[in-house]
Amino acid sequence: MPADRRRERHEALVALFDAEGAALDALLVTSRPNIRYLTGFSGSAGVAVATRADLLLVTDFRYAEQAQAEAGAVARVEIEGASVWDRLFKELPTLGALTTVGYEAHAVTVKDAERFSAGAAGKAWRWKPAGELVERLRARKDPAEIAAIRAAATLAGEALRATIVAVRPGQTELEIAGLLEGALRRFGSEGHPFPAIVASGPRSALPHAQTSRRTVAAGEWLLIDFGAVVDGYCADITRTVVVGARATDAQRALYDLVAGAQRRAREGVRAGMPGREADALARDPIGARGFGDAFGHSTGHGLGLEVHEAPRLARTATEPLPLDAVVTIEPGVYLPGRGGVRIEDDVHLSVDGPVLLSDGHTDLVELV
Repeated sequence: MPADRRRERHEALVALFDAEGAALDALLVTSRPNIRYLTGFSGSAGVAVATRADLLLVTDFRYAEQAQAEAGAVARVEIEGASVWDRLFKELPTLGALTTVGYEAHAVTVKDAERFSAGAAGKAWRWKPAGELVERLRARKDPAEIAAIRAAATLAGEALRATIVAVRPGQTELEIAGLLEGALRRFGSEGHPFPAIVASGPRSALPHAQTSRRTVAAGEWLLIDFGAVVDGYCADITRTVVVGARATDAQRALYDLVAGAQRRAREGVRAGMPGREADALARDPIGARGFGDAFGHSTGHGLGLEVHEAPRLARTATEPLPLDAVVTIEPGVYLPGRGGVRIEDDVHLSVDGPVLLSDGHTDLVELV
């Protein structure tokens, strides 16, 4: 059974309370992925407070048993039948003398921020935006997290292979997405981290196309971008295939360019490398062939409890990539009116170099 790292995560968070002049006594955590990371609670409603000594989780009646089972070993769980926020403000004084309470400004709505002054009336609490403290910890994955992402990537690959054999010209993008999403569930995915993107023909030139009723014709590109979830952790994979015919010379040349750039990046990326240098591993060969303007998004992003999280592999990313981060490598070239190619795999940045977590099956597939 994997080691329970939640107490270590709490201690690491507390160590950040004094970092960079934050000087916090506590952190109010409202981001659902951050609550899960610290407590294990996977419900859809609740707030948590981490102090230097304690961890409090407040949720509602629907999650009474679940919260205790998932978080009770590391957090004090309080169940509220009416307002979770009212209960939070009643419980805060029990956590000791708190002066400066940080909050996740990136995750708090204006309405919820207004509760601070109302709920703190007559109290000595001072509310302070704290930045993305928990996200900084989440960027570096422990062995259990890496294993969960690998398991999600493995079943995603199995689901895609089961789907691809059933793809034929004349099917709609929505039909193919339905086959894939059903296979993901059958192979064990807890959910879909995002709706599968299935884009065919000229629509494959839309990097984040919405799956449509368009019918796939023979000889066209079919771009499939999808994910899976295991133990709350996401995989994110993209494959581009040719349906119902052999690839033309032009299609093969474009595919080989993207595949080569993707392989160069996934084999060359390293922990400690600035995000923009990792991005350049894929971008430079594409630009050298004259397609730089057709690759408009970043090369990759972090992967974990969210399908998009820190770090970033982008032209503007100057921060070094953390050791034990898990990132996507997903270059693409998109030609309006003609179609596009994107290839994506998931990579662990280990102390020994990049380790592929997804299957890496990136040879061009022709569904004939």
